[in-house]
Amino acid sequence: MNQNAAFDPSIPVLTEVVAAPVAPTPAPALASEPDSEQLERRASERWTGEEWSVLERRVTERVLQQLQGRVDFVLEQRVRDAMADAMQRTLESFTADLRAGLHEALGEIVSQAVTKELEYLKS
Repeated sequence: MNQNAAFDPSIPVLTEVVAAPVAPTPAPALASEPDSEQLERRASERWTGEEWSVLERRVTERVLQQLQGRVDFVLEQRVRDAMADAMQRTLESFTADLRAGLHEALGEIVSQAVTKELEYLKS
């Protein structure tokens, strides 16, 4: 078996890959990072009115997008609660009206039946 026939010199061999020096990644310097006050001071000194307007518009859009889902959920929940309360009151009112109507109708039916029975017994 000839191993050199399948060898492509443009492909690095394992020893070349392992022996290649790796540049160390520097650790982030936490102490040298500017705090929010420094950032705010730098922005207020360097930014123009137009840049502030762009920032304001972007922040407003982000806040509105984040709140939209929450507002929709809260609004839907409140509408459901209000509808449930309204339907419950309507159902209670309907039930009371129906009960009163049935009571009145049943009273009239019984009264008519008793009147007829008394007339039948008298005759």
